[in-house]
Amino acid sequence: MRESQENAELERLLEALVSLRTKEEARALLHDLFTPREVADLSQRLEVARLLAAGTSYVEVSHATGASSTTVSRVSKCLNGDAGGYRTVLARLSDDAS
Repeated sequence: MRESQENAELERLLEALVSLRTKEEARALLHDLFTPREVADLSQRLEVARLLAAGTSYVEVSHATGASSTTVSRVSKCLNGDAGGYRTVLARLSDDAS
């Protein structure tokens, strides 16, 4: 029964995320869901992914972002993994910048 409840909760969270329409709405939800430190960590991981996707070396990424080598390695694994979340977001951010 607990797994079913966790799945339902995750589905509600996913629906909440895709319902956001503006940066301000996203900022407000991040503020409500996470501590300032957690938001900073998430932001850092996205920047690590962006730099890695651009071909920046692990050492340069770590130096530029202050992320530990463990974090850089973990983000790299996700960036190149099956889920594709980082790749999707980075591609969309790149498209928006064009």
